Formats: sequence, C-alpha cells, structure tokens
Amino acid sequence: MKLKNYALSALASLILLFGGCSKNIEEYNKPAMYWYTKIVEHVSNGDLESADNYYSSLQGEHIGSPLLPEATMMLSIAHMQEEEYLLSEHFLDEYIKRYATPNEKENAEFLKIKAKYKALPNPRRDQVLIEEAIAQGELFKQAYPDSMYYEVVNTMLTRLYLAQFVLNEEISDLYDRLDKPKSALYYRGVNPQPWILLDEIDRANSPWYRSWFEGDGTSSWYDFMIPDTKSVVSRNSISEEDGAEKNESKVEKTEPKEDKNSSWYDMFNPFSTIYDLKKETNNYEA
Repeated sequence: MKLKNYALSALASLILLFGGCSKNIEEYNKPAMYWYTKIVEHVSNGDLESADNYYSSLQGEHIGSPLLPEATMMLSIAHMQEEEYLLSEHFLDEYIKRYATPNEKENAEFLKIKAKYKALPNPRRDQVLIEEAIAQGELFKQAYPDSMYYEVVNTMLTRLYLAQFVLNEEISDLYDRLDKPKSALYYRGVNPQPWILLDEIDRANSPWYRSWFEGDGTSSWYDFMIPDTKSVVSRNSISEEDGAEKNESKVEKTEPKEDKNSSWYDMFNPFSTIYDLKKETNNYEA
C-alpha cells in the first residue's frame, strides 16, 4: 500500500512538473488583455525581463491593440526607475514613432531627454552622450517654446554645457602635461559658450575610490610614472618641430627612365637578343 502511494505521488509530481513546463512553452494565441495583465504583474514584481517578453507577445499577436500605447509607456517609465536608461529610451522611441498623439509627443520627448540626461554616469566620461543630450535639448526648446517642461530642459542643458566645458578644459590640461600645445589649443577652442567663466565653476567631486585614478583634472598621483617621451594621442597632436623635421627629411627621388624599345616580357622573347646583336653590328659598321 505504501509503495502504491509513493508511486502515485511521484507520478503526480511528474505530471505537475511537465505540465507547468509545457504551459510556459506553449503560451501563445492569448487575448490582448491576458498579455497586458502579465506585463502589469511582472512590472509590479520588478521582473522587467519577463515583462519585456510579454510585451513582445502582445505586440506580435495584437499589433493594433489599444493597450499597446499604455504598455509601451509603462515599460519605458519602469526601465527608467530601474536606471536602465537605454531600454527606457528604446520604448520611448517606439512610443513616439507609433502611438503618440501630438499632445502626448511633447511628454514623451521630455522623458527621452530626461533618460539621456540621467544616463550620464559621471561628468568626466562619455563625451558623445553629452553632445547628443545637448542636441536633443536644443531641438526640444525649438519645437516646444511654450512647453511646461521648458525651464526643466533649460536647467538640464545648462548643466550639460558646464559638464562639456569642464571636460574640454580637462582634456586641454592633459595635452599641456603631454607637451602638445596645438591639441590643447584645439580643445580650448571647441568651447563655444562665452557666458561660462572657468574661474567661477566648481568642478564636480569624484568619489574617493575614483579620485585616486582620475585626479582633479589638472594632475594625478601617477604623474611620475608617465615617461617624458612623445606619444601619439590625437590627430591634432602634430607640432611645428615634427613638421620641420619632415620637411628636412624629404629627399628628391629620381625614377629611372624606361626604355621605350623594351618591355617587361623581353625575357620570354627568344629574338630579343638577336635584335640587340643586329643593332650593335649596324652601329659598328656605321
């Protein structure tokens, strides 16, 4: 009797195990509300990866569902709260391109700029991301001059311009330490903001575990380890001395004149030597 009970319980466990697996694998052809409920459930539990998978099912099976715009915006905000800014920007792009009305587009564009702004991990890295965020902010101000988010975007732009200015100054200081005056002058000329005064800027303070390696932008603790040799660090790092040395080292090269009466395949011509002998004989008789 006991053996029979054990066998029945083992069989029931196997049925539940394989039944649960098959349910997850064969989960398709469901109503739109089913997928939307699953997205809400997993977003509430913080499982955004599963929520993204259910969103793909909703979008694939019900491409015209009125639940898609709300689900797209929900996932964009959820990813932004989890500091997954690239995914948040992806869903916002999808929302703007496919679902947003003219009134909703302004809010989505603002959230996209916010995601780009918050994606900057620290002020001394990702120069391209700073430039992209500035470009998007300026486009937003031109497109929505009466927006309720105008001053917020303006504040973000001011901080981004300051971060860009300080980053270019720190790059210029680095080239000064490497004895690259032309490169330093180039990066100082990149800063186009005349309203920014370097003496009035308080540079951002890095955490102690990063400041050991990054320094304050003007010097670092490992300066004594940098050799006093020229290094190739930029396409703009050509000095006048290098140009003078190149000009002095140029030597005129004279190429040998080709004989019009000869060809590269003369070595394969058995009559070429006979022709030379006849030519020499004629010259001798003359």
